[in-house]
Order: sequence, then structure tokens, then C-alpha cells
Amino acid sequence: MDSKGHFFDPLKVAHALTCLEFQVNSKRYSITNLPLKFKSAYAQLMENKLNKALDENGRLASPVLPEGVKNYLIDIDGTICDDVPNEEPERMKDCAHYPDALETCNRWYNEGHVITFFTSRTENLREITEAWLQSRGFKYHGLLMNKPRGGNYHWIDNHMVKATRYEGRFTDLVKVTKSIEVFREDL
Repeated sequence: MDSKGHFFDPLKVAHALTCLEFQVNSKRYSITNLPLKFKSAYAQLMENKLNKALDENGRLASPVLPEGVKNYLIDIDGTICDDVPNEEPERMKDCAHYPDALETCNRWYNEGHVITFFTSRTENLREITEAWLQSRGFKYHGLLMNKPRGGNYHWIDNHMVKATRYEGRFTDLVKVTKSIEVFREDL
């Protein structure tokens, strides 16, 4: 129930989030300004969006997204905005975003992909980071803080991992063939 006594179903509200933004009694909501009770409903909806998976022995394994839906993990500093180090948090409030990053990230979000910002900013900078993302209009599902600093990342996972290095422009992704490091299969 809201402050005016109107009732609304958290799961229906969470479902509406997958359709971008919604309005309840003249207040606009998106995942970035969602009340806590709806965030848990949204998490439940995302869990329901996942497909069950089985391992080679027929046991339940980690779930996977539907075919064609991607989990985008996107850095913040130097990728969607000016590169601001944690040592200068006062710059984070007003740093410039990259318009092509905003357009591309929001298009992916609108297409139904999962957008999670994964940043080296520390947890004490979460509030300023969320406020900045909202003020610039970025649509997203999650924000992960405390990514290790220093670059040279090598992600090892049991799920398919694709990596794209940001080099100055956000555009549609294209397929190219590159040499990558993998575990040996002949052992």
C-alpha cells in the first residue's frame, strides 16, 4: 500500500520494470529508484526469468538466461564516463558521461538484456554512484562495487564468457575472430 492507501502487487510492479519504467499514482519508478519491497520482487522475477539447467549427470546446475538474452557487466570509470579514481570521489558527482554509452546501454536494457554495472568504486561510493547513474538516465538492473583495481582481468567461469575492451566508442557489437587463452583439453 502506498501513502495514499492504494494497493498494488509487488510482482506486477516488478514485471512492469522489465518494460522499462512505470508509474503508480503519478510517481515514476524504474529499477534505480525502486522501493526495497519491490526490489526483492524484481529479484524474484529475474530468478523466474532464468532457465533451469542440468549437468552431464542430470543434476540441477546453475540456471541460464533464455537464448539471445545477454548479461552485460559494464565498467563505469573510463568506460561509460570520464575515468575518475576512488581517491578523488568529489569528481564523481559531476563527471561527464559518454552519450554513445548511455544510448547503447539503454538500448540493450530496452531489448531485454540484463545490465549490471561492475565497478572498482568502493562500497562507500555506492550512493553517489547510484545518484550519478540515475541523474544521467542510465537504465540498469544491478550495481556491483569493489571490482579489483589494476586491470589485466582474466575471468574464469563455468559459463560462457565474452569480453569486449572499451577503446573510446560504444557501438553495436560485431563478431571478430581473435586468439584467446583457454584451458588445455588434451590432459
